[in-house]
Amino acid sequence: MMNEYVDERVLVANACRVLAVRGLVDDILGHVSLRVDDDTVLVRARGPQERGLRFTTADDILAVPLVGSVELAGGYRAPNELPLHLELLRRSPSARSVVHAHPPAVVAFSLTGRTLLPIVGAFNIPALRMARDGIPVHPSSALIRNHARAAAMADDFGVRPVGILRGHGLTAVGESVPQAVIRAINVDSLARVHLAVLQAGAEPTPIDDDDLVDLPDLGDAFNDGHLWRFLLQELAEQRLLLDSSNHR
Repeated sequence: MMNEYVDERVLVANACRVLAVRGLVDDILGHVSLRVDDDTVLVRARGPQERGLRFTTADDILAVPLVGSVELAGGYRAPNELPLHLELLRRSPSARSVVHAHPPAVVAFSLTGRTLLPIVGAFNIPALRMARDGIPVHPSSALIRNHARAAAMADDFGVRPVGILRGHGLTAVGESVPQAVIRAINVDSLARVHLAVLQAGAEPTPIDDDDLVDLPDLGDAFNDGHLWRFLLQELAEQRLLLDSSNHR
């Protein structure tokens, strides 16, 4: 298995490191998955030498079936919340990746009982667009560790690419690992701005509709491609970037 999906496993491992460097996950909690074919999903597992997401290796990324029982070798265990990943992937054929993270700003904002609003413009256009479409909240703070809880969460999130779990964290779904990770980062950014506005004693207010004409969707190449390269360079600057060539 360790010789299979080398590039994909390194991609998922780097994504876990990006989430840690960006502060969306602490220590050992959180995970990223990638569907590699109709039946197989790569997911960040937890091994006997667990060191946390910041130090995820390609060996920590293991294959599990999209449907069926999970058995991992080498002392590894699938995430307790694997059903969260599998349910979201099963419901969206176009989705290839799921991120589950616990950004403190998102958790804190979820406890205010408020809704994330499109309060920013050019500062973060993708976050603006997700907020305008609506970022749903799942009211339970429990672990999503079985099918029933995963189904209830997925029902609340519907077709939205990002959802918040109250007092718990967020999920982000994407057609690629970079897209899912960057969606999570953008929602974290929006939550931070909301909290800053509230802490300043002001009321978060949506931007004017008249501004929307000059806030276009800049496309995946800009929104995801450029930013993903920056995030990988950020890992490289900290000597945290993994290279597929070292795993062949």
